[in-house]
Amino acid sequence: MAAAARDLIVVLDFGAQYSQLIARRVREQKVYCELHPFNLPVSRLREMAPKGIILSGGPSSAYEPGAPRVDPELFTLGIPVLGICYGVQLAALLLGGKVVPAERREYGRATVRVTPEAGDLFHGFAAGEEIPVWMSHGDRVEQ
Repeated sequence: MAAAARDLIVVLDFGAQYSQLIARRVREQKVYCELHPFNLPVSRLREMAPKGIILSGGPSSAYEPGAPRVDPELFTLGIPVLGICYGVQLAALLLGGKVVPAERREYGRATVRVTPEAGDLFHGFAAGEEIPVWMSHGDRVEQ
């Protein structure tokens, strides 16, 4: 099937233990999903024409020299990008934000509370609903 004939979500893997799980959860929603290394060229992403890109987590700190990066051109493709843990920290850094070490490392079960401002990101969830999640990081997006 040609790329344009189906919906595709691409997960770019930065070494998270759960990258396969992210791809599986997308597939469970009946959406075709492919898992690729973080350094997949932007030209290849453009050819694939995904409907969205997910940047996985990983063990690195986004601000460390030598940490894995994506080409910042990825953010000019006009494709929605969802960052998870390291992925959101890297996106913030590459888009001019600030990532700093957290005062304490977060690890373990946590809760996300859906707010009315969440919009379509949490479509299907009620405002005020609490969702169990897993946290594992030592950095935070400050700006």
